[in-house]
Amino acid sequence: MNSGDLQFFMAVFEAGGIGKAAERLNTVQSNVTSRIQRLEAQLGVQLFKRHTRGVELTSAGSKLVPVVEQINNLLGSLPTIVRDDSTPQGKLTIGAMETTTAIHLPSLLSGYAKAFPQVDLALRTGTTMELTRQVLEQELDGAFVCGPIAHPRLRTERVYDEELVLLADPDLDDLAQIVALGEVSIFVLRLGCSYRRKLEEILTNKGVSIARISEFGTFEAIFSCVAAGLGVTVVPRSMLSMIAARWTLSTHTLPPSEASVETVFIRRASAYVPNALSKFIDHVQEASQMLSNGRDFCQVA
Repeated sequence: MNSGDLQFFMAVFEAGGIGKAAERLNTVQSNVTSRIQRLEAQLGVQLFKRHTRGVELTSAGSKLVPVVEQINNLLGSLPTIVRDDSTPQGKLTIGAMETTTAIHLPSLLSGYAKAFPQVDLALRTGTTMELTRQVLEQELDGAFVCGPIAHPRLRTERVYDEELVLLADPDLDDLAQIVALGEVSIFVLRLGCSYRRKLEEILTNKGVSIARISEFGTFEAIFSCVAAGLGVTVVPRSMLSMIAARWTLSTHTLPPSEASVETVFIRRASAYVPNALSKFIDHVQEASQMLSNGRDFCQVA
């Protein structure tokens, strides 16, 4: 099988048509058609359905896309692979949710950076949805996200469990008062935030309508609005000491079935793991083990 045929396949898939793919590849349409037909003959399946607007993938074609992406990823990694020795080095880009970054990561990242100074470590924050997409699209080497995550192209490593608590107006004494309101506004991070989905589920299960959803880019803006009595939000209990230093809010414990959330570390399920990422995963596993033994995540160094 010619790897070049796979690149023609991806060009047709990404362009949505034979003609556009030919323009992108700087060749004639007949060449693209023959390459796709040859690949289909070799695989024994039809990869595209042809129609007047272009082409679309068949079920077999959809299965081939992630395989070709993995092949391209490995080919692109060849220079790094052949230079990769026992010393972790090179660029390592990790993603994390805002809460994980604020509470759990500073010491872990600092300890890793000190242990492996030749690694160019970078951190990006985002929502679970954003980070998962970025790992799949090879923009991140791995990310801390809210689980569970089930995807055939991802591997997950459970890190720790969090207990969510509801934050509200300081004058609200208990959760029953919030339920009695009948409807509330919620203050959350942008769409794709897993805690946002959890809050919506909690309120819906209690029969509370959501009057308005206000999205902010920072927790500071969210906590300020909640402290002003404008609505509610949820955060991990581990954030409370940090929050109490700046804002006066009422804290409401949720039933265990609603409060528990899992944080996992995800990475692509590829055949090759660079030393820099391998050592980072070791740090993550050590941190997870410390938590299970009742020690602080941030003690990892």
